[in-house]
Amino acid sequence: MIRNKEIYKNLIELVGETPMVQLNVITKKFPGKYFAKLEMFNPGHSQKDRIALHIVENAEKKGILKPGSTIVETTSGNTGFSLAMIAMVKGYKCKLAVSDKSSLDKIDGLRAMGAEVFVCPANVPVEDSRSYYEVAKRIHKETPNSVYINQYFNSLNIEAHYATTGPEIWEQTKGKITHLVVASGTGGTISGSGKFLKEQNPNIKILGVDAVGSVLKKYHETGELDKNEIKPYKIEGLGKNLIPTATDFSIIDVYEKVTDKDAAYKARDIIKKEGIFPGYTCGAIMQATEQYANKGMFNNDSFVVLIFPDHGSRYISKIYSDDWMKEQGFYDSNMSQNKPSIHI
Repeated sequence: MIRNKEIYKNLIELVGETPMVQLNVITKKFPGKYFAKLEMFNPGHSQKDRIALHIVENAEKKGILKPGSTIVETTSGNTGFSLAMIAMVKGYKCKLAVSDKSSLDKIDGLRAMGAEVFVCPANVPVEDSRSYYEVAKRIHKETPNSVYINQYFNSLNIEAHYATTGPEIWEQTKGKITHLVVASGTGGTISGSGKFLKEQNPNIKILGVDAVGSVLKKYHETGELDKNEIKPYKIEGLGKNLIPTATDFSIIDVYEKVTDKDAAYKARDIIKKEGIFPGYTCGAIMQATEQYANKGMFNNDSFVVLIFPDHGSRYISKIYSDDWMKEQGFYDSNMSQNKPSIHI
């Protein structure tokens, strides 16, 4: 059976309506049923296609984006790739300020997609002129006829997922969902999809995933931005050293923090047990789900949806490289998921 019989005019028409699959092996010790929403099936291989397209088309409708315009953004890689792809299809230029903790796979991909990339140090204060936030602002100011997407502080980020991701999950689960587990970075995915789902059933629990070294969990619990929480960490697209206004904390019930090492190993575990090739943040989401399960969050009636945001091909030089894992101190004697190559 051909699942998709349409012929599309371009890649942009393929954004959204991603599949959901049941997780059968990696979750077998947990009570309830578990399902992964595979955002890697977007044409740009991540959930960021949704916000990139929504924000760009909104700017076009308002006349802000015009022929010859330049799109400018701050990104850990995935939003940048989505914007570069959309810019190429629509005929815009694209300039991106990227954190240097982004994988080389992501950075090379952005350049291959035609974007002009400015690599910025990750471990500097937000207000530092070298931070990717400030560099993007400077590029926007210095580039005539440019539009700054500003995903961390753009309400359209939430709106995109409220209009698409949330309704898709509700329809795919036929309203049976009891828990949604989502990474919290800019906050658009968890806020938008969570808002829609809670409007359908206020008993649905929205479970956030944060990184050790990020401020989001404590801010959610106390309302305080504690800079002592800020520490370097490796997971991309998860957690923050500032408070994004694109996060509606009232939608989120609770947060769980995960470590770089646990997230990396859990991503590798997903491949070996489910055959899904997940990104680094997918590993963090799976690890947090296990931690939630161990804390008694779920029961036999739980219907848990995990949003897997991107594809493992973005992390070949990082979590899927044994050398990189060893360099980070993540070494395990059983680490390599592949048998040694045999040369004939």
